Amino acid sequence: MSHQESGAAAPRVVVAGGHSAGHIEPAMNFADALRRLEPTAEITALGTIRGLDTTLIPARGYPLELIPPAPLPRTLNRALLRTPGKLRESVLAAGAVLDRVRAEVVVGFGGYVAMPAYLAARKRGVPIVVHEANARPGVANRLAARMTTHVFTASPNVPLAHATAIGIPLRPAITGLDRPALRDAARQRFGLRPHAPVLMVTGGSQGAGTINAAVSGAAASLRAAGVQVLHITGPRHSVEVPDGDPPYVVVPYVHDMQYAYAAADFVICRSGAMTCAELAAAGLPVAYVPLPLRGGEQRLNAEPVVAAGGALLVDDADLDPAWIVNTLIPVLTDPERIAVMSARASAAGAPDADVALARHVLTAVAERRGAASG
Repeated sequence: MSHQESGAAAPRVVVAGGHSAGHIEPAMNFADALRRLEPTAEITALGTIRGLDTTLIPARGYPLELIPPAPLPRTLNRALLRTPGKLRESVLAAGAVLDRVRAEVVVGFGGYVAMPAYLAARKRGVPIVVHEANARPGVANRLAARMTTHVFTASPNVPLAHATAIGIPLRPAITGLDRPALRDAARQRFGLRPHAPVLMVTGGSQGAGTINAAVSGAAASLRAAGVQVLHITGPRHSVEVPDGDPPYVVVPYVHDMQYAYAAADFVICRSGAMTCAELAAAGLPVAYVPLPLRGGEQRLNAEPVVAAGGALLVDDADLDPAWIVNTLIPVLTDPERIAVMSARASAAGAPDADVALARHVLTAVAERRGAASG
């Protein structure tokens, strides 16, 4: 029974997950799920003028309250506590928002905006719910996990106290994707043939030069093996591939990724947390090429689905046209192996994380109300 049906006041929720798409997308997907469960829920998003907050959050239809950015040290130590001025100003601004909207819970996803929200919530006794999408938690979520028992992660191996693994909140367009049903229309949309295997290539939103060079350098061998390619280069990159058959389609960006997923049989890409979650939910086998930075975080993101048999892992330094020819093409041309990897990728996915997190947040609100009335 919803709060609306029971006559209870609608829950008042503040969502703090800003700066990068990796923080904003799960936050907005959670907010959408909460609104499906509780259509009258009052949801306010916190953000800063840095990053993508002012672009992505209003586009999803949620009120955005801006607070001053307070960049944090990358390690949880005394330097964090000595961060003067900017953090204090951000905490005061976040607290003013919590007071104005009468927040009953703060749901944080990490990033610049989460730390001030957590500190302001703790000062007011407002419950904190934490979601960590990455295998290696950021400093804000590591601190917040010491403030609350409501801690949720993408996978079981994330080192946070009190953590429960639920996956990453994703869009229903991805979790509800029926790839076989949409395949023909999706391939037609990109100018691909209905039946030959399709390799989708992407390096993330900005592209990846190593992946672009390796796959485009193997274009002739891919064609000779009968493999089609949908190559999403990223807006700052381009590749030159001669026209031929089967098609090798090059596009700078795709807005509705569910069509690219439906068109594909196999993917080669980076292993950001959202990418790993979406591809597993879609049941797509992958060759992951972790970004060789950030202390190996992307490798950790990919390891669960690799261990499950739904993906391959190749180091950036080892990826070249020869790897595509010798290792990837034999997989792409083996329908039985692709089917097995697809099933194992699906089994490693968590398609209902958005609803699971929304239910946990509603429980936190109910507990707070119960404590206040008791």
